[in-house]
Amino acid sequence: MTMIKRFLSQGAKSEDHAQYLIQIRKNQIYVKITQIILLIFLIGIWEVSVRFGLLDEFIFSRPSKIWSLFLQMLATGELQHHIYVTLLETVIGFILGTVLGTLIATLIWISPFMAKVLDPYLVVLNGMPKVALGPIFIVSFGAGYVSIIAMALAISIIITTIVVYTSFKEVDPNYLKLAQTFGAKKYQIFFKIILPASFPTIVSTLKVNVGLSWVGVIVGEFLVSKAGLGYLIIYGFQVFNLALVMMSLLIISIAATLMYQIVAYIEKKILSIHE
Repeated sequence: MTMIKRFLSQGAKSEDHAQYLIQIRKNQIYVKITQIILLIFLIGIWEVSVRFGLLDEFIFSRPSKIWSLFLQMLATGELQHHIYVTLLETVIGFILGTVLGTLIATLIWISPFMAKVLDPYLVVLNGMPKVALGPIFIVSFGAGYVSIIAMALAISIIITTIVVYTSFKEVDPNYLKLAQTFGAKKYQIFFKIILPASFPTIVSTLKVNVGLSWVGVIVGEFLVSKAGLGYLIIYGFQVFNLALVMMSLLIISIAATLMYQIVAYIEKKILSIHE
């Protein structure tokens, strides 16, 4: 009854509704517990398989060795520096990709002529493997963080432009005709109709850009960086330190997941306010 009263105080419309919300909460807890148990089980299988020779320790390393290396690098402060560098580059690339992609989509929507001119170029750029642009960025911007951010930007900006522009075009044309009938200017149509109608899509591209930004930054660090998690992976391969490689991969996975969850939480809050 205590939980029912708490849910009623939080906005549940009836006791049946409160019980329904309680069941949903329990299911979410069960899912989280199962996920944690599965993770622990997989780590245990990994450790045991390596110790009994079922997996090659040289290739796969083992969790206990990775954990020991993690604590060692954490104690020296070296790991924090590499994580900071990669996170900073990723966040900058993520923000720039989202903002610039949305601005380009807006400019294309404003000018139908430019939309027709740029359409084949967007298709070509979207299909082009962005890794091939790495040497061009290195020559243009030098072997530094600017080239890495440019790589992240190149991967995310085209997708953002295409997705956002497509959402602009899919707004109900009847709304546009009605606004034009009342003499609305193009900028008024954009800010009063197009942008609000496309807002959920724009916010949703944030989650897509999280993964794309991580891919761009890691690839960029493979090519030119002297710091960052991507650099640690390449360095680990060069000196045959596979524990360092696996540790870096695990940190990237955790950091990318956390960043995705943060963006998803922000998206949920923004959309609830927008509604």
